[in-house]
Amino acid sequence: MRAQPKASHFINGRYVEDVEGDVIECIYAANGEVLARLHEATDAVVEAALAAAKAAQPAWAALTGTERGRILRRAADMIRAENRALSELETLDTGKPLQETLVADATSGADALEYFGGLAGSLTGEHIPLPGGDWAYTIREALGVCVGIGAWNYPTQIACWKASPALACGNSMVFKPSETTPLAALRVAEILSEAGLPDGIYNVVQGRGAVGAKLIGDDRVAKVSLTGSVPTGRKVYAAAAAGMRHVTMELGGKSPLVIFADADIEKAVSGAILANFYSSGQVCSNGTRVYVERSIRTAFVERLVERLKAGVVMGDPMDEAVTFGPLVSEAQMEIVLGYIGTGVKEGATLAHGGKRADREGFFVEPTVFTDVRDDMTIAREEIFGPVLSVFDFDDEDEVIRRANDTVFGLAAGVFTRDLTRAHRVVSAFEAGTCYINHYNAAPVEMPFGGSKQSGVGRENSKAAIAHYSQVKAVYVGMGDVEAPF
Repeated sequence: MRAQPKASHFINGRYVEDVEGDVIECIYAANGEVLARLHEATDAVVEAALAAAKAAQPAWAALTGTERGRILRRAADMIRAENRALSELETLDTGKPLQETLVADATSGADALEYFGGLAGSLTGEHIPLPGGDWAYTIREALGVCVGIGAWNYPTQIACWKASPALACGNSMVFKPSETTPLAALRVAEILSEAGLPDGIYNVVQGRGAVGAKLIGDDRVAKVSLTGSVPTGRKVYAAAAAGMRHVTMELGGKSPLVIFADADIEKAVSGAILANFYSSGQVCSNGTRVYVERSIRTAFVERLVERLKAGVVMGDPMDEAVTFGPLVSEAQMEIVLGYIGTGVKEGATLAHGGKRADREGFFVEPTVFTDVRDDMTIAREEIFGPVLSVFDFDDEDEVIRRANDTVFGLAAGVFTRDLTRAHRVVSAFEAGTCYINHYNAAPVEMPFGGSKQSGVGRENSKAAIAHYSQVKAVYVGMGDVEAPF
C-alpha cells in the first residue's frame, strides 16, 4: 500500500495506533486501489487526544501572539517546500488531478498558516475612555479546546484553514478528517510539530460520525468548526448547542451564476467551468445553477460544450497532463449518476455528457443540462458532482428572484460588463460569498462562508478571529464609588 501512514492518529506530538478501532480503507478513486488501512479512533484514543489538547492549551495561550505566529509561519514555509509531495498525497487521497492539487491545495493551506501567523501578534484589546475619568479595556482571549471536522474534497486545505485561526488565537485543536480522505491531515500535524508547535496543540484522530459525536459532546470542548453537508451540520449544531459551544458551520450550497447578455462569453464560459467542473464538481460553493440571458443562451451552451470537448483530459490523476479526475468514491459516483438519471426523467435535455466514463475508476463525464426548470430535482438539491444546469432568463428582477429561491446561501456570481449592474445584483443576492466576473476564488484574505442553510460564521480573513476568540471587558473605576445606601 503506497500511502500507508506511520499510524492512524497523531496525538500529543506523536503517531498513535490502536488496532481495536474499526478499519478505514483509503481507496484511490482512479482505479479502486487500496492505498492505506487505518483504524478508527477508540474511546481511549479520543480521550487521549482531548486530554492532551486540554493540558497543553494554557501554556500555548500564554505565549505572545508573535511567538505563536512565528511557528505558524515556519510551518507555512515547510509546506511550500514540500508542496510536490503533499500535492501527490492529496491526489492519492482525493483523486483530484495533480495539475490541480499542485496549485490549489497545500499552497492554500500554507497561505492560511502564513496569514494567521502574521496576524497573531496584532490580536490585542482596546482602551475605552469613559466619563468622569473612569475607563475600560478589553482582552481578547482564546476559547480553549477546539474541534475541527473536515470534509473529503479539500483535506489539506481544510486542516490548515481550521488550524490556522484557532492556533493563532491560542487555542488547541483536535481535528477529525473525513474517513474518506484520512491521509493529508496526518502530515499537516507532523509538519506543525516539526515547525515547533508544542505537543498536544494540534491532534488528529480518525473516524466516522460516531467519533465526531464523541468529540463534539465532550465538556472540555469550547468550539466546533465543521465543513460538511447540511444534514451533518444540523446534527453537529444541535449537539454543540447542548453545551453552549461556539460553532462555525461551512455547509452545502446550490449556488446561482448569472450571465447577462453583455458579458464576455469566453470569460463567462471560463467562470462556468470553474464553477462546475473544477475538482470534478466536488466544491461546496459551486455555481451549478447557471442562468443565461435568453439572447445568448445558445451561443453560451455551444461554446461551453466546445471547451469541454477540447479541454477535458481524463486519466490517472498523477499524470500532470490530466485535467479532469474521478469522483472521490464509488458511493459518490452512484449519487451523481442517480441525479443525472433523475434530470433526464424529469425532462431536462442533456447537452453534453451524462454517463459514467468508459474507464476504470469513479469517473463521470462533465455533464451539461439545458431546458431545466426551477422546480426540477437537479435545480433544487446539491449534487456535488460535475453537473451543470442551464436556465434561461429575460430580465434582472426575474433572475434575482429565481436565484434567491433556494434554502441555500453559500455563494453566487454574476458576469456582465456593466459594473453598476454587477454591484446591484450582488447586493441583492442572498449569499455569503459573491463573485463578479470570476468564480470560486478563495484567497485567505477574504472571508468565506454562507447564509441560510449554508452555514454560520466565516472561514479565513480577520473575520475568523472573532470565531476562535472571546472578548473580556474590564471596567476601571478611578474615583469614588457611590451607592444608594
